[in-house]
Amino acid sequence: MSIRIVHDANAPTASIELPILRPLPDYDLERIEQPTARDIDPLLASQGFKDLLDEARAVFEREAAGRQLELRQLTGAICHEGGVHRPGLWLLVRETGAGGQKPMSGEAQVHVAALAETLRQSLGIG
Repeated sequence: MSIRIVHDANAPTASIELPILRPLPDYDLERIEQPTARDIDPLLASQGFKDLLDEARAVFEREAAGRQLELRQLTGAICHEGGVHRPGLWLLVRETGAGGQKPMSGEAQVHVAALAETLRQSLGIG
């Protein structure tokens, strides 16, 4: 599993999905691989995961400063690959000042990809 970025063709937005690929003991997220999606729900509702979301928001705000990107939504995700379910982060990012029904600019797309990689590295999730 890797970072998944989907750009909207009809709006200056992109969604980012970041699966958690390794245990995060600092956030009490140790058994991250689960056999069913419903087994992920308790992890996403845990205080440790809420703390991870807070940290992700802080990293995003620091890295997006001056790049005309705003965080519209940050929440948990259930990521699935090959019969294994994992918790992850899901972000919706919008390019500020862009036209309503146009896709995100190429420059903003580059910034979104770099920001996703910075989140992955800073949080130690992949």
